[in-house]
Amino acid sequence: METLEKQITDIKPVLAALGLKELNDGCSTGNNDFASGDIIESYSPVDGKLIAKVKTATKADYEKAMTAASAAFLEWRHIPAPKRGEYVRQFGNKLREKKQELGMLVSYEMGKSLQEGLGEVQEMIDICDFAVGLSRQLYGLTMHSERADHRMYEQYHPLGIVGIISSFNFPVAVWSWNTALAWVCGDVCIWKSSPKTPLCSIASQKIWAEVAKENNLPEGISCLINGKGIGEYISMDKRIPLVSATGSTRMGKEVGIKLAERFGRGLLELGGNNAIIVTPEADITNAIPAIVFGAVGTAGQRCTTTRRLIIHESIYDSLKEKLVNAFKQLRIGNPLDQNNHVGPLIDKDAVKDYLAAIEKLKQQGGNMLAEGGVLTGEGYESGCYVKPAIAEAHSQYEIVKHETFAPILYLMKYKTIEEAIALQNDVPQGLSSSIMTLNMREAEKFLSTAGSDCGIANVNIGTSGAEIGGAFGGDKETGGGRESGSDAWKVYMRRQTNTINYGTKLPLAQGIKFEI
Repeated sequence: METLEKQITDIKPVLAALGLKELNDGCSTGNNDFASGDIIESYSPVDGKLIAKVKTATKADYEKAMTAASAAFLEWRHIPAPKRGEYVRQFGNKLREKKQELGMLVSYEMGKSLQEGLGEVQEMIDICDFAVGLSRQLYGLTMHSERADHRMYEQYHPLGIVGIISSFNFPVAVWSWNTALAWVCGDVCIWKSSPKTPLCSIASQKIWAEVAKENNLPEGISCLINGKGIGEYISMDKRIPLVSATGSTRMGKEVGIKLAERFGRGLLELGGNNAIIVTPEADITNAIPAIVFGAVGTAGQRCTTTRRLIIHESIYDSLKEKLVNAFKQLRIGNPLDQNNHVGPLIDKDAVKDYLAAIEKLKQQGGNMLAEGGVLTGEGYESGCYVKPAIAEAHSQYEIVKHETFAPILYLMKYKTIEEAIALQNDVPQGLSSSIMTLNMREAEKFLSTAGSDCGIANVNIGTSGAEIGGAFGGDKETGGGRESGSDAWKVYMRRQTNTINYGTKLPLAQGIKFEI
């Protein structure tokens, strides 16, 4: 069998298997009627080659999509939730059939390793399975009324059109987290994906379109529409009651302001600046791979990437040495070659940000332990491959408080567990966190009200790799949104409290008397 690296030298068969047109032949955004604007080009960070040219949408195209979505909602909301779950089940099965091809496209267009690309598609499958079960569990509560012959309960109704703005680093999974739940809740979705990974979104849309066609479902249940200004249109559109936006904190602030002005709901998944605390009682054998993968997985382009390492002073020097040696063993190259650990950054702009961050770190007093730099030569023609870097830093450095989407790991010391937790919390972001310890008291303190202030707090695992069963998201400048598992489904619905009087009298609440 050919290696995967050889297979991907010709992307055309992968595109064809996903229902996309041939190389450079102008793929559209799902429905040709919704794409009449400018052309954007998708280049692979793996080899720098042009994959395809994609037609984008205009404001008029956006209105066509909104018209289709609005009409589809009126029909979709009347379909029983378990039946909606059946269609999501079919979508999950389609994803199983196309997992290899879609995973390869994710890896090639975004630059993450093939195993991570396949894992991202598996997340899509998993959230479909979760949503299918959820379709029979959209529970409300019953309450006892203070008034005789009255019954109180609450129920959840479909919300309407859900706007989804997604990022390049998880070009398909985050969309599915939202859509699978929104669909079973009775909502329809309009999706603005990243212009850096347009083919991944088109492929995903086409897979759903097969399900919709086979079941004679309205096309507007899922609309994919990309182009300049589309994100702003979605944020400002009063017809969209909920906007789920994933990206930078800067972007989230802009979306949040627009939503607040029109009283729209926001589900914001923004920046992360995640830390691992390593105590003297940590299992270092397990800690090392968790730290290294957390720091360099997806070339440091996960919102849950490990960016800070807070190490007890008694083990600082020994752990520092082990990490430097581990970084020396990293193999950087084509992410579709499973022998490599680290692939490229998404584009040359990301490389510039990486280099600027290292320069700022040095200016602010950081000490480089594993030097960074851009790789050149055979296999690195795209100009997007960089060396993962390690630096000793201080928590007060401005660059340490900033999220750089690149593989740079900052090391710092602590003396007491209280100091370590304070360092962990001393950043504007609050997404993911972890502690490595076999000491129950340390672990429980880290998870207590006086512990991590992040939406995700782990013990003896890294900061990345969240499962879909738990609610995903963080607080502070991470935005406060929750996606995926647990009861995150409730944000996609509107809650209604109901009181029914089945008696012959009309008593008022709180014992109020009103005689006429």
